[in-house]
Amino acid sequence: MSQVARVSRPDGDPPGNPARPDGADTTRPDGGSPFAGALHAEWTKLRTLPGTGWLLLAAVALTVAVSAAATAAANCPGGGCETDQAKLSLSGVLAGQAVVVIIAVVAISGEYSSGMIRVTLAAMPRRLTLLGAKATLITALVLAVSTVAVLVSVLAGQLTLAGHGFTSGPGYPPLSLGNGSVLRAACGSILYLTLIALLSLGIATAVREAAVAVGLVLGLLYVFPVVTSVVTSQHWQRHLEQIGPMTAGLDVQATTNLSNLPLTPWQGLGVVALWALGALVLGALVLRFRDA
Repeated sequence: MSQVARVSRPDGDPPGNPARPDGADTTRPDGGSPFAGALHAEWTKLRTLPGTGWLLLAAVALTVAVSAAATAAANCPGGGCETDQAKLSLSGVLAGQAVVVIIAVVAISGEYSSGMIRVTLAAMPRRLTLLGAKATLITALVLAVSTVAVLVSVLAGQLTLAGHGFTSGPGYPPLSLGNGSVLRAACGSILYLTLIALLSLGIATAVREAAVAVGLVLGLLYVFPVVTSVVTSQHWQRHLEQIGPMTAGLDVQATTNLSNLPLTPWQGLGVVALWALGALVLGALVLRFRDA
């Protein structure tokens, strides 16, 4: 490992980092990278933040509860029902995403409301590194939480739907992750929730107010379907479904009638990725050029 050469000045003080015009030293005393230090600091802050654990549990519980309720209410005794079992068993993602939004928003907005952001930026002046650390941590947490929520939801669907008429006799294959379409729906749902978290983090970084950020993200998610439902033109309905982050993103859950979708499942998830990227870029610009 290369070592940073440090030459003492005549007054005995270290020269600082010559790459910084103010002479500040941005190397860590233990030789670690600034990103690793920022990641450790963000993890410490997030795990000690009141309510983080409860929010993570709530995301799992709400997703599973709504999914289980939806599959328990479904019934197809005679067969011939046009029901997408995978999408039905993952319907709790619609509700669980609201908690994911809150988790991502409080990861940054809480520091602004408390004034702690000034201390954070003093300790980590590289603002883009700071945002990258927060995004990495949120990605890891939401991936873990959404994986648990999605797997338990699919398991609940397996245990429930077979007893409600969704059997191989009427033409329904068993709901199983061994089925490629079901596996894609499950993995896509996990990625969808993670992208929604990154979208929320970017918007919260830009607007800084928790309530405003949550309102904007939820409005962005849920307003598109409402507007689509009242538009009479099928042409515009299809375009709204293609650009809405929730309507496009949740197409990844579909396993039947794929030809009728406005986008392919992975294209729809790509739309959400573009929304998340745009929000993070906006948040990075605001964080970079606006005072704390």
